[in-house]
Amino acid sequence: MAELLVLYKTPKDAADFDKHYAETHIPLAKKLPGLKKYAISRGPVGTPAGPSQFHLIAILTFDSVGDIQKAFGTPEGKAAAADVAKFATGGVEMQIFETKDV
Repeated sequence: MAELLVLYKTPKDAADFDKHYAETHIPLAKKLPGLKKYAISRGPVGTPAGPSQFHLIAILTFDSVGDIQKAFGTPEGKAAAADVAKFATGGVEMQIFETKDV
């Protein structure tokens, strides 16, 4: 399996971010070809030492890194990627990696 980890930093307006993310971005991202699972953080994101710089974390699961890359080359993937700039005013980090059970 492979994961796309999306780390959304604290936005300028959290209420606007949350509204757009729920009403617009999630429906766009759920159309990504090959998407197996889509999970997001619930409530405040923290660290063992206290508060975090992140407002929301999304974890999208695919069969492989290749499938993630293919998904973002499609019209659905391009639409989801273009939408990020409309609400992620605090910035965003994305990480892609293969996973294995241990």
